[in-house]
Amino acid sequence: MPSAPASGVDRRLFLSSLLGAAAAAAGLSGCAGSSAAASKSPADLSAPLADKVPAGTSLKIASYQDVQQLQFRLAGLPELPFTVSSWLNIGAGPDVINAFRAKSLDVSTNAGIPPIQAHYQGFDARIVAIGLTRKPNYLFATKPGSDIRTTEDFKGRKLAFSQGQAQGVVLLRALKEAGLAYDDVRLVPLTSNQFLTALQSGQVDVAPLGNSQAPAYLKQYGSKGAHTIPTDVVDLLNLLWAPASVLADRAKAAAIAAYIPQWAKGQVWQWEHPDVWNREFYVKTQNLTLAQAESITELANKPLFPPSWDEAIRWEQETADLLAEGGFVKKFDVRSLFDRRFESIAAKSVPAQYRR
Repeated sequence: MPSAPASGVDRRLFLSSLLGAAAAAAGLSGCAGSSAAASKSPADLSAPLADKVPAGTSLKIASYQDVQQLQFRLAGLPELPFTVSSWLNIGAGPDVINAFRAKSLDVSTNAGIPPIQAHYQGFDARIVAIGLTRKPNYLFATKPGSDIRTTEDFKGRKLAFSQGQAQGVVLLRALKEAGLAYDDVRLVPLTSNQFLTALQSGQVDVAPLGNSQAPAYLKQYGSKGAHTIPTDVVDLLNLLWAPASVLADRAKAAAIAAYIPQWAKGQVWQWEHPDVWNREFYVKTQNLTLAQAESITELANKPLFPPSWDEAIRWEQETADLLAEGGFVKKFDVRSLFDRRFESIAAKSVPAQYRR
């Protein structure tokens, strides 16, 4: 696997290699993407949200591993006031951006980095709901037989790096905390669904794995010397976002506003009913043992929905600046990524202990 080159220009070429065939077909090299972002006029989203969802409105919603539908069903939430024309089983940021471009998806859950990536590619999309993650969702896993014990030991090693996903920013923030420059390590461009294979084969020394992935990996490779390196690095934002073209449609914007409370309430229900969720999701759909499910749930974050987005905007700006420092994106003001018409909806839909 190639590692990330040192110079800023080369890093932009490295970024373009991560955009995939779909982006390349659209002419979205890193440099072209940044100029498109600069020249494209933003959509006019100044109209107030409609109070009611018009009849006949439909949305195409991302639901990775069918989590949304399962939450809504188990929680007994009321029927949505619009038609879900399709639930798409996608979650990775690059896949979501491609689906947005193809107009096959209207709204998705993601972390904070995909909207930054979309902006750099010249695609206009906005954040419409925010949850805050206060505890780490990722652990750094080593390949079997590794002698790496701390993040400082990452120096000179091959690290799995996904430019457009949460795992990428977690890695960059961990490097910064460890006092390591990008040129001190070898960043290997991969998407998160390739991380396990890369670890198992020794193609990378370290990869960030989700808390839900780590137990199964350690069960299989822990006896062979694989281990995890916890850090206090968090990926703060758990958000909903949508293309600006969708939000400019008054009916679809109203439907998204009606979807946000269900999205928030589903997470609250999952947090309050861990035993049911362990059985119905992790055991029945993910084929984990109950003990593995419980170990994941113990690391879960209490869902928190801020009435104000100020902290989230600051964090998103820090993230964008961190990427810009490495030459991965151009510096920009992230306030353009937030559609603040939706700002208070999630927080108002949950009990006070979940507003933070």
